[in-house]
Amino acid sequence: MDEGRGNAIATEPVLRRRDGVVVDAALSLSELSLFDAVGRRRLADPGERLFARGDNGRTMFVILEGRVELDFGGDLARKALGPGEFFGELGLLIGDHVRSAGARVLAATELVELGDGELEHLLDRDPRLVAHFLHRAITRIVRNEQVLTHRLRRHNHELQDALDRLRAATQALTRSEELVRRDDLTGLGNRRACQEHVERLTREQQLAGHALLLVDCDAFKRVNDVHGHQAGDRVLQNVANILTSVAGAGDTACRFGGDEFAMLVRAGDQADLQRVAEFIVGTARSLAAMQADPPAICKLSIGGCWIDPDAEWNDWYARADAALYRAKRDGGDTIAWHAAGES
Repeated sequence: MDEGRGNAIATEPVLRRRDGVVVDAALSLSELSLFDAVGRRRLADPGERLFARGDNGRTMFVILEGRVELDFGGDLARKALGPGEFFGELGLLIGDHVRSAGARVLAATELVELGDGELEHLLDRDPRLVAHFLHRAITRIVRNEQVLTHRLRRHNHELQDALDRLRAATQALTRSEELVRRDDLTGLGNRRACQEHVERLTREQQLAGHALLLVDCDAFKRVNDVHGHQAGDRVLQNVANILTSVAGAGDTACRFGGDEFAMLVRAGDQADLQRVAEFIVGTARSLAAMQADPPAICKLSIGGCWIDPDAEWNDWYARADAALYRAKRDGGDTIAWHAAGES
């Protein structure tokens, strides 16, 4: 090794700090001379990849001149090494192993390359110096592993925190979506929930055999005007309870707004559908007869129609609404049906 190169390197090992950990980063002049005498010199151009992460490693490198970058992948910091520093020492210590980092040349670089076969030659020449180097190299490996372990633990904690935040956000989004489809006062689905249920049945081709019932409170405005909105709210909640109690597993009860409710009911025939409607109207009538003050319920009117799978939602709603209008016009507390062929 020429004097110019040797003067650029410390005569004792250089201690540097990376990520708060002291690392034996450079060879002493005597160590460098020994490695240079036993190893093979080679030149490397900028951008050249000496090895990639995951490659099988069998060699160690010492930088005489130039710079080399080590890339550990992921979010781990890259390391730039300069003259006198070494890397890939496991290739010298244990031979064949999987590289934990990739090495890329940053500037025109001259290297000394040593394989596991050179370890015995190094020991023959200066066992004490090699023993001192091995102690430092092993210490460095252990320290680097500790740093990597700490980073991985921190990364795992950060990942877990991110997953927890994502889970919380997903739950919040689910709750928000439920609120968008749910009536706060009664707990029933709203118009959107009912329409989405219809859309699902349409996609699954299961609309046949369903009917739409529109349910409206009789004289509800008087309850609000005379007894106040809290009494009105209680009436609406009790109507919702009646609808919920009669709804089957495949039925949907909704509040469209104000005192207007709806049920999407699956029934075998008109007689089954009539029984459902009569239960709703009859239950409300019986509760209203108790004459609570303020009233707990209003009498109810129902307009209904069978769903035609070939028609649109607006068509079904218009038919059921027309039937409901007739029920209200006839004095309420009754049921009216849209007749087949009726516009």
